[in-house]
Amino acid sequence: MFKALITDRTGKTVTNSLRELDEASLPAGDVTVAVDYSTLNYKDGLVLNGLGGLVRDYPHVGGIDFSGTVIDSDHADYKPGDAVVLTGWRVGEVQWGGYAEKARVRGDWLVPLPEGLSLKQAMAVGTAGFTAMLAILRLEEQGLNPDQGEVLVTGAAGGVGSVATAILARLGYQVAASTGRAETHAYLKDLGATTILDRTELAEPPQRPLDKERWAGCVDSVGGTTLARVLAQVKHGGSVAAVGLAGGSTLETTVIPFLLRGVNLLGIDSVLCPLERRKRAWQRIVHDLPLEKLDELTHEAKLEDLPELAGKILKGGIQGRTVIKLR
Repeated sequence: MFKALITDRTGKTVTNSLRELDEASLPAGDVTVAVDYSTLNYKDGLVLNGLGGLVRDYPHVGGIDFSGTVIDSDHADYKPGDAVVLTGWRVGEVQWGGYAEKARVRGDWLVPLPEGLSLKQAMAVGTAGFTAMLAILRLEEQGLNPDQGEVLVTGAAGGVGSVATAILARLGYQVAASTGRAETHAYLKDLGATTILDRTELAEPPQRPLDKERWAGCVDSVGGTTLARVLAQVKHGGSVAAVGLAGGSTLETTVIPFLLRGVNLLGIDSVLCPLERRKRAWQRIVHDLPLEKLDELTHEAKLEDLPELAGKILKGGIQGRTVIKLR
């Protein structure tokens, strides 16, 4: 038997409750993992609140990330005792995820725990930090370097934004951190931000197709009007890595920034990211993310805390990263 947070739905009513399950209830897969840690992402908040149409079959176990130890395997790459990490692959949405003491998945979805990270630190990174690293890799591949000027991070006090700010600062970039919470200014400065912007500065639609050139690049987790405004302010040849939609999924803009300034809008998909790119991103995380900063921005919670935390993250009320301890 093992403990799990079960999300269920009756009509329009969604409930979350702790239950004891047996292994026979686990979904199909060739690797069974004893889960040590999971984490809380924006998408998890949607799942636990029954929003976004992410879950079709109930009852359900959420948690799009987990880390733990293999206890049974029919996969050639893994054996009992191996430490592993999972992010993405629609686990926690289509298939049961990490909000349980045991999980069963396809071994092809797993990544060996990167050397230099603990199981807890891997979940402090989680999908949010992994996505931030993927965004930075794409910006670098488009030619971004610290000599080109400020890099903007929107939603900077959230999970993606916090990790992106810390990594960019470590790499020598001038980081402009946008946030709507005054109480996070000192936190963001400590992560390495050189400039703090109130999010209202980016909340209005651009008045013209091109604003004054300001940003060499951007990691945007907000979307909506904020993304439209940022695109009008990116320098010639600069790029925006779009990683989220906390501010809305609609993008009302013009093609002018793309045609007259050669601006690049880069979509970042962390869900179906190929294995080799996953491994590269995790290696860069170990090398470029200051782990002392990671520990400072991480908070630990329990499985039973998740329903309350899920509501908070949807309202922008979570700072940094929240790790869920299963054992």
